[in-house]
Amino acid sequence: MGLQERQMIRTLTETTLPEREREITEICGSAARYEVAWDTLQSDAAGLNFLDNVSCHRLNMALRTIALDPLGKEALRDGLKAVKLSNVASPDEKSLGFAGGVLEMHCAYAAGLSGAFSDGEIYQVLMKGL
Repeated sequence: MGLQERQMIRTLTETTLPEREREITEICGSAARYEVAWDTLQSDAAGLNFLDNVSCHRLNMALRTIALDPLGKEALRDGLKAVKLSNVASPDEKSLGFAGGVLEMHCAYAAGLSGAFSDGEIYQVLMKGL
């Protein structure tokens, strides 16, 4: 892991992800933590660059759609506890699942949008599991 990747990880862990966790708390009414498999990203500056937009931003868009009414907000508050992010080598390997209060997103971050899930896809997975 080079200096650039270490700096990007520090910014993500100290600034970006805590801000995104605060947004989740505002949207859902309860906290959900991010757990990132940093070992899958430590040598991938392009992937680190897209992590926030590809996963965090899209998740928050999906959460806002679910939380439009009190029932949706209550379901999120009671159902979403953690978000696990992991990098995969190619878009063919990406996966998305929600079980036991944990949303798992395995994305090909360096591939940008082709390695990601849309907010609509995230919404559908969450709705099925809430």
